[in-house]
Amino acid sequence: MTSRRDSFRARPTIARRRRRPIAAAVTAAALLPTLFSASACGGPADASTNADDLTVMTWAPSGTGSADRPGMTALADSIGRDVNLKGGLNGHKLHVITCNEHNTADGAKACAQQAVDAGAAAVIGSYSQWGDAFMPVLERAGIPLIGGYGLSQPEFSSPLSYPVDGGMPALIAGSGRQLVEAGCRSVALIRPDTPAGDSLLGYLGNALKPAGMKLLDVKAPEQSSDYTAVARKAIGRDEPGNCVTSAMAAEPTGNLLDAYRRLTPKNTRIASVIGSVQQSVVDSTGGDSGPLAGAFVTSWYPPESARIWDGLRSVVRSDTTGANSIDVSDPGVQTTWVAYEVFRVVSEKLAAAGKPVSSKTVTALLDSGEGIDVGLTPPLNWGTTNMLPSTESPRLVNTWITYQVVRNGRMTPQQPGFVDVRWVLTGGRPPA
Repeated sequence: MTSRRDSFRARPTIARRRRRPIAAAVTAAALLPTLFSASACGGPADASTNADDLTVMTWAPSGTGSADRPGMTALADSIGRDVNLKGGLNGHKLHVITCNEHNTADGAKACAQQAVDAGAAAVIGSYSQWGDAFMPVLERAGIPLIGGYGLSQPEFSSPLSYPVDGGMPALIAGSGRQLVEAGCRSVALIRPDTPAGDSLLGYLGNALKPAGMKLLDVKAPEQSSDYTAVARKAIGRDEPGNCVTSAMAAEPTGNLLDAYRRLTPKNTRIASVIGSVQQSVVDSTGGDSGPLAGAFVTSWYPPESARIWDGLRSVVRSDTTGANSIDVSDPGVQTTWVAYEVFRVVSEKLAAAGKPVSSKTVTALLDSGEGIDVGLTPPLNWGTTNMLPSTESPRLVNTWITYQVVRNGRMTPQQPGFVDVRWVLTGGRPPA
């Protein structure tokens, strides 16, 4: 860490700081009722609804292969049951609909239409790369998307999308800064050979440019059982100061790490981003004796072991219908949890103001510029003055990330707090 970094201390606001302490988020999480562990609700969510129910939807692909995220819809079901067993959300039963979007444009569009037909107040969480298919359906019906995973450009540009994380742009920008501060001299980016992968180069380049670091672009097929050639190109001469960061999906990253381990580099440091690497990947590749020992990881959130996830763990543990199979370290699961917390806070604010909860009122409150602080991220604000000055991603309002490192086989904070990479995403200059 450089000497110019802020020391760890709690402050009342974060608007002009580079880092927001995780301790502040822990405190906020302790003071606020954790999502639906302390909320009211009656009877498990089922197919029957009435005029007083609050209907929401969560979708994700299942049964399709490496893109599957069944934990996200399983968590949504668990949240609905937990809410209703405790009396409802502000006295209303929460009716949670889940949908398998099959990792196809038609499937995503069908899920969105199901939300419209059900009169959903919001689509919450959800994972789909087919934003061009589902977002127009939601827009025509005026239904907000809260906390989509962030795989598609419309999720960061549609006026009805309210992302709770910074997507891959924030992660790869943060990974670059993490490697700069770790003393790397050159960085090889292993990324999918796709248009989405192409876009990552600019963000990483912006992060490395102030340090004058060399960037090597290493394209990789999205699906392969052997990434030896890819890993060999990234490692190069294996010189001191050489670093590699991976921005592949979790399954291909696992295959890449097998190849990386077999090449036994002596000097190259490895890094990655959450989603490519999570605790389950660390475990499956050998933990502290595997290739990820000492690896740098950039994430949207604190590690799964942090106390701020106690509410999530509690809901998963208390569900007796099989939800114990949910991986609480999965960033899709965590993003779904954060998104439902946002919906809870919004619902409580509307109830306090004597307003009904509907797609229209939820959207109006989110657009009002009033910050939403759920204690899991820095406060979120989708008001016009907080938009990212970007024609492609104006809705990317959460530009804060965390630095983690794998120690003793566990993903742990490399330093306390959040780091703001907004300047990287806008092509600016690093803060003085």
